[in-house]
Amino acid sequence: MSRDRPSPRGGDNAADHRAGKPAGQRQLRVGELLRHTLVELLRRDVIHDPHLTGVAITVSEVRVSPDLKNATVFALPLSGKNTAQVVGALNHAASFIRGQISKGTELKFTPKLTFVGDESFDEADRIRALLSAPRVKHDLEEAGWADDED
Repeated sequence: MSRDRPSPRGGDNAADHRAGKPAGQRQLRVGELLRHTLVELLRRDVIHDPHLTGVAITVSEVRVSPDLKNATVFALPLSGKNTAQVVGALNHAASFIRGQISKGTELKFTPKLTFVGDESFDEADRIRALLSAPRVKHDLEEAGWADDED
């Protein structure tokens, strides 16, 4: 069976997901379960790594592959500093974290975890700065979209 044709059971296949289809309900549910379990592990400070000791880490999202075998974890230190070191330490401890997750959940398979730095907060700051630029602010006021919070 070709990977580009729909499954006879009507489900999405991996090619559909890569083509920009939204994540399925099961992927979202497993992603949230993993995120909550990860947050609890990080809160309990069970990972003994000098780059993670005493560092508050935000796990903003966990994206799970359609086959539920891989998960990308978007994480960021709360201070926003040393992101590369923290993400590196989390990737170094990924197999240990995966084992801890498998003990704390009832998933048939625990996905392989890949940690990446979350850039969504930086992107939000960039957009906020663009919208507050004088030229853009003037255009927004003319269009009636002015922000009255200032």
